[in-house]
Amino acid sequence: MDYTDRLRRFAANDARLEEDLEAEEVMLDPKTLALVRLAALVAVGGAEPTYGSEVDDAVNAGATTAEIVDVLSATIPIVGLPSVVAAAPKLALALGFDPFDVREPG
Repeated sequence: MDYTDRLRRFAANDARLEEDLEAEEVMLDPKTLALVRLAALVAVGGAEPTYGSEVDDAVNAGATTAEIVDVLSATIPIVGLPSVVAAAPKLALALGFDPFDVREPG
């Protein structure tokens, strides 16, 4: 199914679309897909455990920690700073970093 068919079916809320999409391969490369999913997680205010899973997927797909954190910056214009601030501790914990540890690095 080409992108125009998919877009029409999304717009029409085609009941079979989800099932048909499961059989298709996503055209995004794995790293981009993982970063997009992290951005969506920020947008919907996802739960802390989900961040761990999505961060693992992003790292396994070759995303760097800096790229993962850049997702927060990139989503500010769309979701707003309060949503990003709420997501930051969840993302930090998923990366194995305590965002509230006030000790100086080094």
